[in-house]
Amino acid sequence: MQPRHGVTPALIYEARRRIAGQVVRSPLIHSMALSARFDADIYLKLETCQPSGAFKLRGATNMIAALIECHGCDVLAAGVTTTSTGNHGRAVALAAARLGVPATICLSHLVPANKVAAIETLGAEVVRVGESQDEAFGEVERLVRERGMTLIPPFDDPLIAAGQGTIGLELMEDAPDLDRVIVGLSGGGLLGGIGAAVKAIRPGTRITGVSLARGAAMWDSLQAGRPVEVEEVESLGDSLGGGIGLDNRCTLALVGEVMDDHYQVSEPAIAHAMVDILEHEKLLVEGAAAVGLAAMAEHRIDVQGQRVALILSGNGVSLESFDRARKIANR
Repeated sequence: MQPRHGVTPALIYEARRRIAGQVVRSPLIHSMALSARFDADIYLKLETCQPSGAFKLRGATNMIAALIECHGCDVLAAGVTTTSTGNHGRAVALAAARLGVPATICLSHLVPANKVAAIETLGAEVVRVGESQDEAFGEVERLVRERGMTLIPPFDDPLIAAGQGTIGLELMEDAPDLDRVIVGLSGGGLLGGIGAAVKAIRPGTRITGVSLARGAAMWDSLQAGRPVEVEEVESLGDSLGGGIGLDNRCTLALVGEVMDDHYQVSEPAIAHAMVDILEHEKLLVEGAAAVGLAAMAEHRIDVQGQRVALILSGNGVSLESFDRARKIANR
């Protein structure tokens, strides 16, 4: 029976076939420092190694490739568009550029300047609209309606979630006896896709979600049992901001099905985790990529004796943002 969210193991394996050669099979490294600190085997999945700097390239590449595979190149003649907190926009821009497809990325004014510049470098048109991802999406809808562009959604589509789910396949191949996977949670495409893949192969592996302490739309929507709006706020974990869409048709149900537990993390916890990862692992990551470690430290998650994977989802952090994190951590 087809699940109502539409994300099946078969869809994830199809995604892996489509994106082969277009994305990096990211390394899974064992962290000696974190393993000693938490008395567990802690592994880091380095999606920071993707050409776009973040995991989003998987879903964007899968969806664009699937559209061309099913309908031919003409379906994208008017170009593709999306809204983003930065990483998805960069992924769509890169995937579109590789295929010779025009791309227009709509961003709110909360998206950091370094992420805007990264998208523009790839040749995409950038449009800045409003103070939230929902406001920027209004411009996306106009482009789809008036210019016939094709929407590549940031998370709420089975093809996007299946693309992100290829991370779960890699985890199960590289560390088949994982006890827990800890994933940053915003729109739900990353956690949902990984969870669907991992649970299909090893149902006993726990999937732990981590949201921001403020402006966490998925957190509030799960509590309410329906999509709800939240105010988008500035955060070190800006990639986890934004709503899930009041007409959410995929990821709310998917996350509700595959996630076992859920934590919210404060700004100081994110800051400490960013600094710890740089100091001990020599990896510069964005706040959203550090929330797994932040949750383990802030909530004292009991992982003693377990094999745990943290998803380091992206490296889109400016030196100014990291300096702010360092100052917060020092306080």
